[in-house]
Amino acid sequence: MTKDARTNGPTVAAPPDGPVTADLVRLLLHDVIDPELGVNIVDLGLIYDLSADDAGVLIRMTLTTPGCPLGGYLDDEVRRALAQLPGRPPVRVELVWDPPWGPELMTDAAKRALGWFR
Repeated sequence: MTKDARTNGPTVAAPPDGPVTADLVRLLLHDVIDPELGVNIVDLGLIYDLSADDAGVLIRMTLTTPGCPLGGYLDDEVRRALAQLPGRPPVRVELVWDPPWGPELMTDAAKRALGWFR
């Protein structure tokens, strides 16, 4: 495992082994970068909830704004990142708008990467 220079978050260098867990899914999602902001979707606070086991993965996530044109792109990138899961369980991504996203949902690492902390 290495560190993501954009947010100092983890990235996965090789496909993982073992059971499918929420922690493993969250780790893999650190590799999904919002191309407009250059920060991963976990640190941006876009992941509201997730559940995972060998039978499947459910991710409830949002976007920074309802009109964000990246919904389809990020859905594809989430699926690409999770294709590394052992056994390749089915992945369902639900886009939700409640509660609305706000910058308070970002981690300190994301805020630093975006220049909010100096």
